[in-house]
Amino acid sequence: MRPKVQGVSAASRGLSSCHVCNLVSRRKRLSVPAHCPRCGTELHFRKPQSVQRCWALLISGYILYIPANLLIMMETGSLISYRKDTIISGIVHLWKTGNMMIAVIVFVASVVIPLLKLISLTLLLVSVQRRSKWRPKQRTRLYRMIELVGRWSMLDVYVVTLLAALVQLGSMAVVKAGPAAVPFGAVVVLTMFASMQFDPRLIWDPLQDERYQD
Repeated sequence: MRPKVQGVSAASRGLSSCHVCNLVSRRKRLSVPAHCPRCGTELHFRKPQSVQRCWALLISGYILYIPANLLIMMETGSLISYRKDTIISGIVHLWKTGNMMIAVIVFVASVVIPLLKLISLTLLLVSVQRRSKWRPKQRTRLYRMIELVGRWSMLDVYVVTLLAALVQLGSMAVVKAGPAAVPFGAVVVLTMFASMQFDPRLIWDPLQDERYQD
């Protein structure tokens, strides 16, 4: 039978990459703990407890995602009116006042992207735990995309911070962050840490095992 994975993995050759300085070293005896010759960090073929740590961060992100969308994100006031907006109500207000493009950008960056990151990481974790062989290239690309767009989920926090700083220069209006800013920022940070803890090499391990069984 033709092997479904071309080449061999570094781990099968006894090669291990340092998680700190990225130096690739050969482990002579796999049963004995080894350390990086450059920085002294203990070497592992895969990130230790990668799945467990990623799950812990991801579940925390799911929990905090709820108050991040239900609590007040921003309070704006002037001599005429005073508003308290959640993320969704702020998007609706922008849409109704004619700022449709800004509303779409805020909706995508503050609602869609964080939720898709949570769902995508869940998919990756479940597939890795089940040792799925389904579309490894696509799952690897999905992981790279999660890492790429992660930082842009902080748009709401950036907007509130910028507006608050600018408005403080005047005396006719006030803008301040609401209680949702903390859980929202925490969701973004937790998902970023979760993607850092996830080891994408786990996606390819089942196919590598299958190659040696054929």
